Amino acid sequence: MRKSLLMAVFALIGITAFAQKDSGFGIKAGLNYNQNGDLSFKQVQSAGEDLIAGSDGKVGYHVGFYGKLDLSKIYLRPELIYTKTKSSYDVEGGTNDYDISKLDLPVLLGYKIIGPLHIFAGPAFQYTLKNDLEDVELDDLKNDFSVGAHFGVGVNLGNIGFDVRYERGFSENEAEIIGDNIVDISGRVDSRPSQIIFGLSLKL
Repeated sequence: MRKSLLMAVFALIGITAFAQKDSGFGIKAGLNYNQNGDLSFKQVQSAGEDLIAGSDGKVGYHVGFYGKLDLSKIYLRPELIYTKTKSSYDVEGGTNDYDISKLDLPVLLGYKIIGPLHIFAGPAFQYTLKNDLEDVELDDLKNDFSVGAHFGVGVNLGNIGFDVRYERGFSENEAEIIGDNIVDISGRVDSRPSQIIFGLSLKL
């Protein structure tokens, strides 16, 4: 599955070399402000389950590359991005950071509004490499592969591009909590992202 996704990206990027003058490929990087879904946990000595609704956002980052197939007023832009997101949960007076590393493959369809201004949207296929909740042992995610959506607005100034986008996961993707260093607990955490992404790209 991973091989198929990577081959599709390279094929799409290769096509751009033979397309219109605004087509091409480049590199990109930026900052992510991320929040994940609910955390619920149950201590062994407790009869009920505690629910912490949503996480507090923290800043992460992303780096990767993109290809662009220009079709006059519209364009197709696949990207392959390594993303590191951070968020935190307040648990019993303390803060537990939740870190996720993943590969993102957004496939964006864009529309040029006027001059350098453009809008875009499309699905984002995601493969989770690692998820870690501070001081808590987590099992593997229910689904390593998941699908979300990106949509946003950007400006191109020559070979430099700036964009702001919003990403949202389509469905819950939970990891089971199997214990921590202090007291045995069980529960789950929803890794579905909800993030604002600030990106800078350079056409090569």
